Amino acid sequence: MGSTGEMIDLESDEEIPFSSSAATNKVAAFEMNHLPPRSVMPNAWIARHIVIRAVRSIYIVLLKAKINILLPFGPLAILLHYVTGKHGWVFFFSLLGIIPLAERLGYATEQLAFYTGPTVGGLLNATFGNATEMIISIYALKNGMIRVVQQSLLGSILSNMLLVLGCAFFTGGIIHYEKVQEFNKSAAVVNSGLLLMAVMGILFPAVLHFTHTEVHFGKSELALSRFSSCIMLVAYASYLFFQLRSHRSLYNPIDEEGGNGVDSDEEEIPEITHWEAIGWLFVLTVWVSVLSGYLVDAIQGASDSFNMPVAFISVILLPIVGNAAEHASAIMFAMKDKLDITLGVAIGSSTQISMFVIPFCVVVGWIMGVKMDLNFQLFETATLFITVLVVAFMLQEGTANYFKGLMLILCYLIVAASFFVHVDRSNGNTLLPDT
Repeated sequence: MGSTGEMIDLESDEEIPFSSSAATNKVAAFEMNHLPPRSVMPNAWIARHIVIRAVRSIYIVLLKAKINILLPFGPLAILLHYVTGKHGWVFFFSLLGIIPLAERLGYATEQLAFYTGPTVGGLLNATFGNATEMIISIYALKNGMIRVVQQSLLGSILSNMLLVLGCAFFTGGIIHYEKVQEFNKSAAVVNSGLLLMAVMGILFPAVLHFTHTEVHFGKSELALSRFSSCIMLVAYASYLFFQLRSHRSLYNPIDEEGGNGVDSDEEEIPEITHWEAIGWLFVLTVWVSVLSGYLVDAIQGASDSFNMPVAFISVILLPIVGNAAEHASAIMFAMKDKLDITLGVAIGSSTQISMFVIPFCVVVGWIMGVKMDLNFQLFETATLFITVLVVAFMLQEGTANYFKGLMLILCYLIVAASFFVHVDRSNGNTLLPDT
């Protein structure tokens, strides 16, 4: 019995770095109490332990959530692509198949955030939440569909700032009706400043184009876009250093000093280990990239089949699917009265798209020989500018309620209706070789 007790202590020590989950500890304790001596079956037990963990992880990630009922639509879309070639159905089923993958990406990131803290966790959530949009954009850019790239990324910013944040404020305000929810106003102001800087970078190429004041017609606009993109990437890298290193205290949740929510934090435990979360992030990202290829190929056909503008598909439908992870996470954290993480997901994601993903696509297009620029056209640029101003005014007080959320949602409905009747006169769906 003594050797068994020592073995149990040793195994429990080895279990500590992987997870602080009570559920995981219970499973580990059960297994350790039924272990044979190491000298008898060490290899067999290790194999059994790995299998149990793998099966449990698969159940939690792929089977437990009800939204995973949509997972079979992904393979079905691929099958229809080769069997029927009907782009409308391929596009529709690809959208349905990507929805649970985007949500599971958010879940895996949320699990990883338990081990990294709220600031890094919010950054990770925004990053992997944007993985879907980035993958779709690279596939579209490879096919020369520049306007699809521009409009889908613009739609992601609009969706995060109006729809995702609006739904989070609304649900949080309804659940916590008796109180005024608060968040870190200083961090919100910094993000608002970055978003306004992104608007500046996108605005000037459009103004240069529509005022016909280019020094070299057709070239100055592209050169300015590439220069501005490099500057925006430098600014975003500086922001990451500011957020994660030099001014980390600025991004501390507002209730850390007050002691509110300590009990609820203790009840929240990770369901999978950090290595399992990293593994699932890799697997899900690969599967999203596969489906994204079929989705992009079917966009034009879907537009013809459904008699729906490509601009509406790119700005409204694609971002709603791609932002499923942010949408679920932001609402969940708002319901738990953790608005700092909600803003880190929604506004942080918009900041990342505008200051990193869009400039990154310009640079990638530069490398690929595709004339991807920051001229999003007048209508789209004006929409982005007004949206950033509206959200900046909403965040300046550092408080949230259901009425602010309702106003943001209604603003998004106006934007969606505008793009449904908007005719995109620029022909950006053909490949433009660089000269």
